[in-house]
Amino acid sequence: MLKVDIKNISRTDQDNKIIVLRDIHFTIDPGKVYLILGKNGSGKSTLIKSLTNLLNKNIFDIDGSVIWNDENILTVNEDKLILIRKNEIRYVLQDLTNNFDPLKNIKYYFDISGLSEEPISKQLKELLLPDYKTISQLYPYEISGGMAQRLSFLFAILPKPKLIILDEPTSAIDYTNINLIKLKLDEHISLGNSALIVTQDIQFAERISDEIAFLANQTLTEFRTKESFFTAPDPSYLKFIKTYNELK
Repeated sequence: MLKVDIKNISRTDQDNKIIVLRDIHFTIDPGKVYLILGKNGSGKSTLIKSLTNLLNKNIFDIDGSVIWNDENILTVNEDKLILIRKNEIRYVLQDLTNNFDPLKNIKYYFDISGLSEEPISKQLKELLLPDYKTISQLYPYEISGGMAQRLSFLFAILPKPKLIILDEPTSAIDYTNINLIKLKLDEHISLGNSALIVTQDIQFAERISDEIAFLANQTLTEFRTKESFFTAPDPSYLKFIKTYNELK
């Protein structure tokens, strides 16, 4: 489904070229949840944004390819890229404040989804969000971080994308709502779709993933089954888990 072969991702800083990530190689197949573990600042968000060319081209340069349906996403024209982002690969980004326009109420986003009220209402109910009429009138600054996270997830799954990418999905919600997200992801995967998640939440990784890789020292380990990853961990992960446990 998605084949990533990136030699490096570099960033220009005051005319200096700095390598941010290197040797990133993996494939995402249908019907699985892939998860990338890594500490804050390891480059997880940079990596997932690179997959559909979301990085600022004036700052970042990507040397490599991201093949989706036999096309290199990094070189397709802008119209094609917009269609891929709209219908086939959807994101739930961590920066919730930038997910919504503060001048537009939630109904605006329902309207541009192109769906009728009925399927939206069903998803709202399943995610324990207010009913369609109530939440439609709210503005982004009137909803909590947890509601914004679940709404962002709802808007990502409404088009039924083949791949959904989530950036730290547990950062703004409690474990009750994490269970809701897991149930919706299970439903998404059961339809033959896939998910790619980046997080530093080890418990969440253990509960939700089929395959896990670890991002550290500017590069990504190979994806391995959850069982293999935790029973024979990579040395870089062992260092991470030691720090993780000390902070708990």
